[in-house]
Amino acid sequence: MRIAILVLAATAAAVPPSGLITAARAQAPVPAPASPPAAPPAGPAMNAPPGSAPASNAPAPAPLPNAPVSFAPLARQLLPAVVNISTTQGLPGGRGSGPRAEGPEVPQAPPGSPFEEFFRDFLERNRPGGRGGPGGGQRGEQQQPQRRGQSLGSGFVIDAAGYVVTNNHVINGADEINVILQDNTTIRAELVGTDERTDIALLRIRTDHRLTAVPFGNSDEAQVGDWVMAIGNPFGLGGSVTTGIVSARGRDIRQGMYDDFIQTDAAINRGNSGGPLFNMQGQVIGINTAIYSPSGGSIGIGFSIPSNLARNIVSQLRESGRVRRGWLGVNIQQMTDEIAESLGLHNNNGRGALVARAMDGGPAAAAGIQNGDVILRFDGQEVREMRNLPRTVAETPVGKTVPVVVWRNGREQTVQVTVAELPNDPQQASAGGSQPQQGPRQTELTGLGLTVAPLSPELRERFSLRPEQKGVVITEVAPNTPGAERDLRAGDVIVEVQQEPVTTPGEVSERLERLRRQNRGTALLLIEGQGGQRWVPLRLRGASGGSPG
Repeated sequence: MRIAILVLAATAAAVPPSGLITAARAQAPVPAPASPPAAPPAGPAMNAPPGSAPASNAPAPAPLPNAPVSFAPLARQLLPAVVNISTTQGLPGGRGSGPRAEGPEVPQAPPGSPFEEFFRDFLERNRPGGRGGPGGGQRGEQQQPQRRGQSLGSGFVIDAAGYVVTNNHVINGADEINVILQDNTTIRAELVGTDERTDIALLRIRTDHRLTAVPFGNSDEAQVGDWVMAIGNPFGLGGSVTTGIVSARGRDIRQGMYDDFIQTDAAINRGNSGGPLFNMQGQVIGINTAIYSPSGGSIGIGFSIPSNLARNIVSQLRESGRVRRGWLGVNIQQMTDEIAESLGLHNNNGRGALVARAMDGGPAAAAGIQNGDVILRFDGQEVREMRNLPRTVAETPVGKTVPVVVWRNGREQTVQVTVAELPNDPQQASAGGSQPQQGPRQTELTGLGLTVAPLSPELRERFSLRPEQKGVVITEVAPNTPGAERDLRAGDVIVEVQQEPVTTPGEVSERLERLRRQNRGTALLLIEGQGGQRWVPLRLRGASGGSPG
C-alpha cells in the first residue's frame, strides 16, 4: 500500500488566526571539547621515538568551524527579499453548478492542527450564501455569483527593479496575481513568462517601495551536509524560516526529463512553493517546489530546483518571455551491462546513452547519428547516465555545432551536430516506405522462446500495425524464456538484430547463428511495440549445428 505522496507545496488561502505562535530559535549543536589523550603505559614505547604520540588508524573527525550559533542575523538579512504570492481564479459556481458551488476546498492541514477548524470556519463565513456571509438563505442561493478560488505560495525578489521568481504551479491559471511584501504591502503583479517543464515563473511588480533583492548562488558547490535555510509562506502564515541541511543531490522525482532536485530536510510545507533555499552566504541555491509526505505536511523530505538550472531559465524569461532549449532529435535508453557486452563496450559501467531512434529530419539524423549508436560524450561532456543527456542538450545554445562522440561498430567515432530548438510538441517521425513480404510462414527462434513471421496484411490487421511498419513480427512468446523475461509480446516487431535491419525470419535466424558462432552470449534486438522503439538484449540459449549457447 502506498502511504507517501509527492505534493507540490502550494496551499489554498487562509488568514492566520489572531494571537502569537512562539517557536524556539534554531541552535546548531556546539561540538564538545575533545578529551585529553590517555596517559601512555609505563616504560618506553617499542619502535617509537621519545615523545611521539601513539599511532592510530582512525581518521580525525573534521572540525565544524562554520557551524552557526544562531541563524538570526542571516534571517534578518534575507526576510525582506522573500514575498508571499496570492492568486485568484474563477471557478464554476452559481445556480445549477452542483457540488462545485460549495466553494473552494478546505486546505489540507496536518492531523490535529488548530488551523483545520479555522480554515473551515473562515471559508464558510466568507462564501456567498454561507453561514454568516452576505446573501444567506434562499436569496443567496438564487443570486450566488461566480466562485473565486484563491491560493497562496511564495517567491523572492531577484532584482530591485521588481522581478520576482516563483513556481509555475503557484500562478498557473490565475486571473489575478498579487505579491505581498514583508510589511504586508500588496502589489498587483504582471506575468513575464513561465516554463512548465521546470515549473518556474517570473513576475514583475512596479512600486515605489524599496525592494531587497537576493542573488543566485552556485548550486553545484552545495554539498550533502551543508547548512541551508528555507523562507516562505506555509499555510498562509508568511515570513516563516526553517533550517536544515542538504540531504541529497541530483534527485529524480519523476516530474519531468530535467529533474535534478536538491533534497533537504529543512521543513517545507504547503505554501512554501516558489520560495528560496539559501546557503549560509545568503545566496539562493534552490527554489522550493515539492515535498514527499504521507500527510501533506513536512516529514523532512523536500525538493528544490537547483539555482544553476533556474538561473538560465529566469534569464531567458526576462529577456524574451519564453525559453528556448537545445534539441538533438533522438529517443534514448539506459545502457546496461548486457547491452554493453553485445556492443563490445567492455568495462563501460553503464556509461553513455543508447540511441533507440534517431528521428527523421532531426539534428542527430542529419549529422549521421544512427539507431544503435551509444552517445559517450556531448560537446566535451561525458554522458555518465542517460538522464544527464537531455539536460546537457537543453542547456546548449540553439544553432551551436558541437562534437558528439558515439560508439559504433566496435570503435569511437565523432560526428558534428548542429543543435536545433526543441519543438513545443515534437512528433515521432515515422519510417517511410513499405516492404512487400512473402507468405505468412512462422519460424521458431531457437533458445529465445520466440516465434516470428514476416509481415503480412493479415498480421498487420491482427496486431494493428502501421502500413509502413518494417521488420519481423513476433507471433508467440513462450513462458520462462529469454523473450518472456524481457517482456516481449506477440505483436512486437523485430526491426534490427545487432544493429542490422531485418525483413524476414530467415535474416533474424542467420544473424543469431552468426553471433553463436562468434561465441557471443547476447544478441541486441531493436524492438518496436506499443510504447515505441527500444533496444532489448537477449541471452542466447542453445544452438543449432553445435554452436555455443
